[in-house]
Amino acid sequence: MMTKLDTALAAHSDKLTSAHSVVIGAGLGGLASAMRLGALGYRVTVIDKLDVPGGRGSCIWKDGHRFDLGPTIVTVPQVFKELWAVCGKDFHQEVDLRPLDPFYEIRWPDGSTFMARQDTQAMREEVRRLSPGDVAGYDRFLQDSEERYWFGFEDLGRRSMHKLGDLIRVLPRFAMLRADRSVYAHAAKRVKDERLRMALSFHPLFIGGDPFNVTSMYILVSHLEKEFGVHYAMGGVAAIAKNMAKIIGEQGGTLRMQTEVDEILVKNGRARGVKLRSGDVLTADIVVSNADAGFTYDHLLRNQPRKRWTPTKLKSRRWSMGLYVWYFGTKGTRGMWKDVGHHTILNGPRYKGLVRDIFMKGKVAEDFSLYVHRPTVTDPSAAPEGDDTFYVLSPVPHLGHADAADWNDLERQYRVRLTKVLEEQLLPGFSSRVTASEVFTPETFKDRYLSPYGSGFSIEPRILQSAWFRPHNVSEELKGLFLTGAGTHPGAGLPGVISSAEVLAQLVPDPVLVRG
Repeated sequence: MMTKLDTALAAHSDKLTSAHSVVIGAGLGGLASAMRLGALGYRVTVIDKLDVPGGRGSCIWKDGHRFDLGPTIVTVPQVFKELWAVCGKDFHQEVDLRPLDPFYEIRWPDGSTFMARQDTQAMREEVRRLSPGDVAGYDRFLQDSEERYWFGFEDLGRRSMHKLGDLIRVLPRFAMLRADRSVYAHAAKRVKDERLRMALSFHPLFIGGDPFNVTSMYILVSHLEKEFGVHYAMGGVAAIAKNMAKIIGEQGGTLRMQTEVDEILVKNGRARGVKLRSGDVLTADIVVSNADAGFTYDHLLRNQPRKRWTPTKLKSRRWSMGLYVWYFGTKGTRGMWKDVGHHTILNGPRYKGLVRDIFMKGKVAEDFSLYVHRPTVTDPSAAPEGDDTFYVLSPVPHLGHADAADWNDLERQYRVRLTKVLEEQLLPGFSSRVTASEVFTPETFKDRYLSPYGSGFSIEPRILQSAWFRPHNVSEELKGLFLTGAGTHPGAGLPGVISSAEVLAQLVPDPVLVRG
């Protein structure tokens, strides 16, 4: 008796069209993968449960305020430029990218500040202002950062690491670069001032990593910022996603939004399509999952035997932290708080202790550090005239810890505490001017993005959860299945997920040869 898949495959084989790829998820990694596949000659269908493309990089509008939901900055713009070029497009003609100067301001409870900029001499002066004896150590740190950039990003980050031999060959280099040392430990080796140690080590939090445990390879971010700058896309990252979707359409691809994949279908030991939540079957020659790697293996392949990424193995992984994000608009404030720029990092009284509470203890602490995004400083279109749009992000534990927080009960109380800190330390009087408002908690990430444990950035990028140790771009469990996005190699963050599509393009079969 023929199944729905058998019937669909029979019809599929009769079509005189090019090889078909289904991409599960229209996050930035999925969209970049679809663009790469389209450029290779695949006919592509992208499926996503949301109503707009971009995943975490999408936006929502409320009362004239645009809330950029996820990433707010663009680093390493050349990865976008190269992706657009592969598709015969000019990224800078399609997307209005504005350099930020300063990148962000870091503030501490004692009133001291650090302004991060691209100019190296300006950064030296910032270091000298806080701790004159640390300038030489800062210079050394920058050299360390560049060395790790060339190895960690331009080499390992832009090629597949799915073979054990790939890992074995680079182990001596890892050892020489002291990849066993944490980001914080490396910063502490170079500078003595605790504020500077924080300023040089917090970056892994942008990709879901604990600075006190993530490999020091990630200090490469300091070189990325210095060499290529930090940018903001006018219209937000959602504008980039929208342009990516347009290019996919121009290539002949299709985006099916508000459509959810229930299962990856298998025929003769290969991925041959997907079953939708509606029960419909969509056949494919290859399947690419931009869904979280954990969700892909635990749910989309739930009816298939797995050797490596079993439920037990996935549960034993360390997952990135969760996020509490409050998006809000303020009325008539465009000329207020002139000392508050596009990005501000507002530190609480603790650094190491707070990070330990979040990652190790799974405890929602009484204090917090905040990442404040005010896009209207650069892009007035994010709010009605004269108004402001903000998002305030607080790292919190994911939902997989024992005695995980119940955010249905905690959220309002947490927002009251957060409001008090913002009123006292950054935005006096803002609470009386709040208009539109939206809150995302780890529960939102679990439901909206199907993120295991509501984690913000998938599996945490520790040394034994990176490169070969991470879920591979070419699936270890099923032929014809490929993975892209934050949960696979090279990892989270905009450069990482865009690079995962570059790696994918090196691994997928020729569309002429795979047709069948």
